[in-house]
Amino acid sequence: PGSTGLFHLNGLHKAGDVNLGGLFEVHYTSVFPEWKFTSEPRQPTCTGFDTQGFRHAMSMVFAVDEINKNSNLLPNVTLGYSLYDNCGALVIGFRAALVLASGQEEQFLLQENCFGTTPVLGIVGDSYSTFSIASSNVLGLFRLPMVSHFATCSCLSNRQRFPSFFRTIPSDAFQVRAMIQILKHFGWTWVGLLVSDDDYGLNVARSFQSDLAKSGAGCLAYTEILPWGNDTAERSRIVNVMKKSTARVVMVFAHEIHIYRLMEEVVTQKVTGLQWMASEAWTSVDVLQTPEFMPYLAGTLGIAIRRGEMTGFKDFLLRIQPDQYHNYYGNSIFWEDVFQCRFAPPPVGWVETGGALCSGQEDLNKVDSELFDVSNLRPEYNVYKAVYALAHALDDMLQCVPGRGPFSGHSCASLQSLEPWQLVYYLDRVDFTTPFGDQVLFDENGDALPIYDVMNWLWLPDGTTKIQNVGEVKESVKGEELTLYEDNIFWNSDSKQPPQSICSESCPPGTRVARKKGQPVCCFDCVPCSEGKISNSTDSMDCTSCPEDFWSNSQRDQCVPKKTEFLSYHEPLGICLTTASLLGTSICTIVVGIFTYHRSTPMVRANNSELSFLLLVSLKLCFLCSLLFIGQPKLWTCQLRHAVFGISFVLCVSCILVKTMVVLAVFKASKPGGGASLKWFGAVQQRGTVMVLTSVQGAICTSWIVSASPAPHKNTQYYNDRIVYECVVGSTIGFAVLLGYISILAIISFLLAFLARNLPDNFNEAKLITFSMLIFCAVWVAFVPAYVNSPGKYADAVEVFAILASSFGLLVALFGPKCYIILLRPERNTKKAIMGRATSKT
Repeated sequence: PGSTGLFHLNGLHKAGDVNLGGLFEVHYTSVFPEWKFTSEPRQPTCTGFDTQGFRHAMSMVFAVDEINKNSNLLPNVTLGYSLYDNCGALVIGFRAALVLASGQEEQFLLQENCFGTTPVLGIVGDSYSTFSIASSNVLGLFRLPMVSHFATCSCLSNRQRFPSFFRTIPSDAFQVRAMIQILKHFGWTWVGLLVSDDDYGLNVARSFQSDLAKSGAGCLAYTEILPWGNDTAERSRIVNVMKKSTARVVMVFAHEIHIYRLMEEVVTQKVTGLQWMASEAWTSVDVLQTPEFMPYLAGTLGIAIRRGEMTGFKDFLLRIQPDQYHNYYGNSIFWEDVFQCRFAPPPVGWVETGGALCSGQEDLNKVDSELFDVSNLRPEYNVYKAVYALAHALDDMLQCVPGRGPFSGHSCASLQSLEPWQLVYYLDRVDFTTPFGDQVLFDENGDALPIYDVMNWLWLPDGTTKIQNVGEVKESVKGEELTLYEDNIFWNSDSKQPPQSICSESCPPGTRVARKKGQPVCCFDCVPCSEGKISNSTDSMDCTSCPEDFWSNSQRDQCVPKKTEFLSYHEPLGICLTTASLLGTSICTIVVGIFTYHRSTPMVRANNSELSFLLLVSLKLCFLCSLLFIGQPKLWTCQLRHAVFGISFVLCVSCILVKTMVVLAVFKASKPGGGASLKWFGAVQQRGTVMVLTSVQGAICTSWIVSASPAPHKNTQYYNDRIVYECVVGSTIGFAVLLGYISILAIISFLLAFLARNLPDNFNEAKLITFSMLIFCAVWVAFVPAYVNSPGKYADAVEVFAILASSFGLLVALFGPKCYIILLRPERNTKKAIMGRATSKT
């Protein structure tokens, strides 16, 4: 096209050996005119001077001037710049980027003599992610490096799509992770998310939902998209959603215009009690800190771009003059805005501002403007680092030694033949430290080292507002590291404590999380762990089973050793059985003493005193063997208890059997022709019979212990919460043979005694034996089912009871009547009395 088809852009320029481009928002527009490539293109009307945007542009000018004065960086090379105002419009910013990349000359001529327009080797900007995406899509085709100071969309980290894009601000991916760290720190698991309807907001929403789910830090109660324009109905609906939600924390990733209009609706509906969390896009915006909004926004937490210092920047700003750079635009517009005056004639395409004429001699030192507040340099510091990054990359390139270069044939790049991709190569490897002490380098995606300051909106009693730094979050090898100075944080609540924002109360230790069907994972019920399982952490998803020898405590938050159970000497049952055992032993001892003292009396002598003493000794052993069943089982007690029990009772029953046989033999010998029968039942034969019968039981016990020894065992089958210590018999057959042998001897004794029950009185011990064996057999017949059906220590108690009951039965039945006569009826303890009774009976 002809000259009428050129782009008409507002900018600020300074020529140099090498030029850098810049894209900044010096004005914003409320009207987006429809652009057409015609012979008479319509020019945009840019209104509303953006002081911060202008300061961003001046930061680049300051950095370029500082580099030009630095003899150590780019010596003998003068940097120039071409800065353009995007007016807050994508179409203008995109056109400005194209102009920087290709120029506006009508013809492209090959200037081998280095005359002509100085090329732009790199661009600083743009401010918005959407603008940077559009521009980088084109600039990436030429590999022209673009270093943004404010575009945070994580999509720009895609190196394949944006091969020449860099930035000195962390991406939204890190911003999202940083915000999640703050949520985790305060335990805010139930939050609302508001995003702007553009690439910045929509990409953040996707990234936030994904990272929040991966981290398990919480859930989103709602996600709403803030509309562009004046859609009052939609904003009213969104605020109503916030009002009804139980989430007390609201995260907003949007621009200041969205927040401003949203807060107007929040004030209208009087939605209080919310904890706002601000993205870096509006954390430091002054326009929101009004008396109308602060009752709602006070206490806001947000992350902000890392603050830096630029020595001499304020003095540089105070030296600005409207004609300083021989360019009407830029400084003159700033001058008109600060002093509320205008230069004549007014700039083409700009709305008249009215007021007095500007002389250009006004004194900036007498003006109170936020432009000169350099105490909180954040985006400006990013612009400063971006310019220095390009300068260092260019300096590294110029220091290349021919023959040692990184390009084909070890060649180096030169200013005369520089290709943009060559500068990208050096920009990828740039690594320097700013005067403020911050290291600047880029990772494989073109992102700078991520670090954010954590800011808090403080509302002072006098009604003024202060944005204070309360911590920082940065990337490290361990992940995101959050440092907070909680004592300094202002909370907009009566309690002055962090609010709670949860869907469900945390499940304490001893319970597990039970998800509610159809609801987010942060909404759940707490279900107590079942017996034998514990959870020792908050919000445990599962309960863990305790080890075999442990059981859960009553709170279900700790595994404690299971209680051990056995027949103990210290419990009432054990004490009673021990007392009964010792009592039986004592009675046996007393009876032995009585029989010993009266051993010459007819009552003792007439009843085979030797077998009686042996019987008393065996009964004493029977009483004592019951003690082996009491106390914690050990290997030796398990082996001895049944062996001693079996041998003692066989010894006892053998004595009774022999006594019964002797009674029958004596009665038979008393008859004519029966005297020969006594020779088989002399004292030696009696002792031998007892020993032989007892030895058989001894052999049975020995074989049992050797082949399958009884052993202590921890039984966990009877009870879940207790360990029952018991002795396993080892061989059920061995135990059955032992009891069976005792039973056979007892039955034989009972039958023989029963046959001899009607003998004369002087031989009437058979009646006592019959009665005693009847008791003995009854006890042990009842023992079997009771033993089988008794768990744990009660099986031992049943066996001890059977031993004691049968022992007491034998002791009382056999020796009770005799002791009665010896002690209480001595007149009957005579040979005459005994024989007299026999005669009368006969």
